[in-house]
Amino acid sequence: MASESGKLWGGRFVGAVDPIMEKFNSSIAYDRHLWEVDVQGSKAYSRGLEKAGLLTKAEMDQILHGLDKVAEEWAQGPFKLTPNDEAIHTANERRLKELIGETAGKLHTGRSRNDQVVTDLRLWMRQTCSKLCALLWELIRTMVDRAEAERDVLFPGYTHLQRAQPIRWSHWILSHAVALTRDSERLLQVKKRVNVLPLGSGAIAGNPLGLDRELLRAELNFGAITLNSMDATSERDFVAEFLFWASLCTTHLSRMAEDLILYGTKEFGFVQLSDAYSTGSSLMPQKKNPDSLELIRSKAGRVFGRCAGLLMTLKGLPSTYNKDLQEDKEAVFEVSDTMSAVLQVATGVISTLQIHRENMAQALSPDMLATDLAYYLVRKGMPFRQAHEASGKAVFMAETKGVALNQLSLQELQTISPLFSGDVSHVWDYGHSVEQYTALGGTARASVDWQIGQVRALLQAQQA
Repeated sequence: MASESGKLWGGRFVGAVDPIMEKFNSSIAYDRHLWEVDVQGSKAYSRGLEKAGLLTKAEMDQILHGLDKVAEEWAQGPFKLTPNDEAIHTANERRLKELIGETAGKLHTGRSRNDQVVTDLRLWMRQTCSKLCALLWELIRTMVDRAEAERDVLFPGYTHLQRAQPIRWSHWILSHAVALTRDSERLLQVKKRVNVLPLGSGAIAGNPLGLDRELLRAELNFGAITLNSMDATSERDFVAEFLFWASLCTTHLSRMAEDLILYGTKEFGFVQLSDAYSTGSSLMPQKKNPDSLELIRSKAGRVFGRCAGLLMTLKGLPSTYNKDLQEDKEAVFEVSDTMSAVLQVATGVISTLQIHRENMAQALSPDMLATDLAYYLVRKGMPFRQAHEASGKAVFMAETKGVALNQLSLQELQTISPLFSGDVSHVWDYGHSVEQYTALGGTARASVDWQIGQVRALLQAQQA
């Protein structure tokens, strides 16, 4: 005697499923997030069935009304799950049958959970991509606004964590903002590839009942339909791309967080986090810890783990749908929640960050102008390689004498090169130093203004 479990696949099986296997197989604990899009997809599918002559107008209206009741119960809270509700699709169809009777059984005509679940996931991820884009744009805007307001602040730029050259504080902010614009562009591209309709592909071979997939595409506002039914139910490229996008975006944010953690130490003293984004020590009363930034830094590893995990799941699968693909949803839901929190916290950190201009200025030192000294000689006609060597000799002379580079006398510099003259004193001005980098992308005021305009334009274009 066939199982009376009520499962969508129950007719083939005799006897009960092992309770441990029941729990192991169930996805309702997390795919309940998809309740709204599952109802949305089912409503569109019922309209497709009606057009194909598989539902009467009265039956379609009955199903649509029942699905509205199901959605109302989810939205208002009284929706009750049963032990047999192994997935959101099972739960919604079971409740629909309780509400409208046997007509509910017609809704699944020609539809497989294989094309249903991936349709739900694409609908959900399309919404999520839009929400995360908005949060990312807000972070970038906050950074650009700050860069514009603090353009005249100078501080040391670093390579290899060694003081390198004077730059504008805004130039540092924009270096991270520009990386995030690539992330926002990439997320829009992911959203475009998410926005492809698989519904109507059935389990593997397609739909034999005259279903109009273009109607379904228009009903659900997808940009295109999948080209091959076998590929449609099994490919998770769009999930892998989303997880990779999140991995790269959190990598960029982690690097920015690392800089700010360093800049906030007493050894640097360049910035101070707001109390709203810091915590204290349970033992040391003087401590103010940058937990917000440290957590942003740590989330990059967690997100990448989800990306690597999915790729390892996908790499050995045979063609079409396999239950392994159930693992995609937990990764997407977790990473989506993580990215939402990370982007909002990062925006809060940047908008409330206090900078210590005097400490930044005091951290500038004449040795950081050694390249400027070489450029001085280049402008006098000396080949750069010789100029670089001459500047290095000046640095060595200053170190040997135990003085700052700018304290070498003109006579001492002239023992290195007769091209040095009285105007070498202009080299020792930090403002003059940053202003010479006028090429687009540099740290001069005009170039920073150009960068701000370019990032604003990119944001406007992406939101169009």
